[in-house]
Amino acid sequence: MKRIIFTGLMLVTMAPAMAQEAMDDGSMVVLPITAQQCNLPNAPPPIPEVPVKEDLLRAQKGVKNFQTDMEAYRECVNHDVLSKDLSDGNRQAITNAHNYSVDMEERVADMFNEAVRAYKKNQK
Repeated sequence: MKRIIFTGLMLVTMAPAMAQEAMDDGSMVVLPITAQQCNLPNAPPPIPEVPVKEDLLRAQKGVKNFQTDMEAYRECVNHDVLSKDLSDGNRQAITNAHNYSVDMEERVADMFNEAVRAYKKNQK
């Protein structure tokens, strides 16, 4: 199950780069150059299906680091959002990148929470 979710995360990561749409002002939904240079962090490594305490501690550290890296990514992507030089398409691309990063962070947190529940279930 976790491998399927991880593969899904990888596929969804590539989707924003492939999708482009035109805005009402004729601009394309493309991240500005400065936002393209922001580093979208990779999700932490998968947690074993039947985790032990050490797996959870390692995963917790990875999730916390991932969340910190995601916050830095969003700060970077949103840096120029108020610039008057951006088109509507640029602003939409920034919003899409921001929202994608939040969704990705939530999926990683959900996977960690699932692992914690599996650990607790095995402790009974």
